[in-house]
Amino acid sequence: MSFEPPLKNKAEQDETSELRPKFNADGLIAAVAQDADTGEILMLAWMNVEALSATLKTGRGTYWSRSRQSLWVKGETSGHVQTVESVQIDCDQDAVVLKVRQSGGACHTGRKSCFYRTIDPETLQLRHE
Repeated sequence: MSFEPPLKNKAEQDETSELRPKFNADGLIAAVAQDADTGEILMLAWMNVEALSATLKTGRGTYWSRSRQSLWVKGETSGHVQTVESVQIDCDQDAVVLKVRQSGGACHTGRKSCFYRTIDPETLQLRHE
């Protein structure tokens, strides 16, 4: 699967009904995984063309690992599978939200969500939720 490039006219890009993802200079697009039932944000990852294509084709959360420089399918090694219910793209098509059904934890620490700490704005200390 390949995608047409983004439209040069921003207003046209914002309103087109065509999927024209705008990947950054590294060839990546931000991908937020959100619990399909609760709306809780589970994780933020990155996708390249191949990862976005695989996710749309298979319905499994597939991402690009910047540290390993390779594709990874969520749950492939942990068993914590991410089944994609829907994929939304933002107005200028440079970020996607995956509404998912997550089996097990989404975070590599085993937690349900990668966002388990809150920043105290006065002390800049992290509080665990």
